[in-house]
Amino acid sequence: MPRVKLHRFTDNATRPDIIEPGKPEYEQLGGRWRTSFFAAPHPLTLEVGCGKGEYTVGLAQRHPNRNFLGLDIKGERIWRGSTRATELGLTNVGFVRTRAEALAAQFGPGELDEIWITFPDPRPRDRDIKRRLTSPRFLALYEQLLTPGGLLHLKTDNAGLFDYTLETLTARPGTAIERFTRDLYSESSPEFAEAQAIQTNFEGKYRAVGVPIKYVQFRLT
Repeated sequence: MPRVKLHRFTDNATRPDIIEPGKPEYEQLGGRWRTSFFAAPHPLTLEVGCGKGEYTVGLAQRHPNRNFLGLDIKGERIWRGSTRATELGLTNVGFVRTRAEALAAQFGPGELDEIWITFPDPRPRDRDIKRRLTSPRFLALYEQLLTPGGLLHLKTDNAGLFDYTLETLTARPGTAIERFTRDLYSESSPEFAEAQAIQTNFEGKYRAVGVPIKYVQFRLT
């Protein structure tokens, strides 16, 4: 393992804003995140697959009266998010190193108020459909962990994943699609302002080569 990566993994083990396997709090905070992890019991938003934490940190900056968690399996990625949050002096943001499939082990029923899914792996092969973060399997998991009527967002550059998501949501009983667009940054309506407010480096690269960003906001009612 490269020395820099090893140093970052060692650093993660000492950081209070990172929860990962090996720490006593891992799988012990479900149902208690607001009261036992954050300084204030504000509404809780989760970003699934947060990567380097750009979106999670950006949301925490924009909404100081809410709490935010970024979830990713890559320790080096969340080290970057944690570092940025520390530099900004943010106390309403943290990171969890685990797989999305393990969400139920990390959160209690109805504990989340909002979920963002930003630029996930599209998993284009048919045999990987169940691993898509907007598959029926994951939607059922999100519904379990969200407060009734909790809000979800998907941002993606991938047209195939976006079409699949819309089809899946439309076919799912009780799901309410509130708004969607196939070209987020061409929209002038205030309804899309929140989704336009934060742009990750990854997102910027796709926009620079003319790939439109797709977005959908929905509730699993």
